[in-house]
Amino acid sequence: MQNLPKKVRSKKLNSRVDLTAMVSVSFLLIIFFMVVGELSKPKVIELSGDNGCCDCPINYHQENRTFTVILGENNKLVYYAGILDSPIIEPKIGTYGKEGIRKDLSSYNKSSIKYFESLEKSGRGISVIIKPTKKSNYGNLIDILDELEINNIDSYAIVPEFTQEESKLLALK
Repeated sequence: MQNLPKKVRSKKLNSRVDLTAMVSVSFLLIIFFMVVGELSKPKVIELSGDNGCCDCPINYHQENRTFTVILGENNKLVYYAGILDSPIIEPKIGTYGKEGIRKDLSSYNKSSIKYFESLEKSGRGISVIIKPTKKSNYGNLIDILDELEINNIDSYAIVPEFTQEESKLLALK
């Protein structure tokens, strides 16, 4: 027989894979998702609770700081200060702009700041509760947020729920 050339076999390479880098990357991903998950939780500020005054009713200061704005249809705006059962400012129909709600927001905020400075608790302006109805439009919400920005009021909440009294008030006015 003839001398046939031998088949050349390829060398087997080492089949071990170093997973050290993969472990490091997986730990970094786990840490990343844990941090993102913690930072994405909504932050809530408690509006009621202990006000630091033992002689007062529990929410006395919070009632004085509350200014509620109800946004209705056709650019209708109803607002009051305090609670609706015994308001500090009676419910009014208002307009947006310099001679409308801006004037009342400004004066009420200044009086609230002055009141809290007299109690030696500075920097406590009013908290505005904005209640848009289903018939109000997005532009009205932007308008009231602009009014808050103009008056340097940064404490506000947008609340979609209404009490029965507020619904009746909006229907009457």
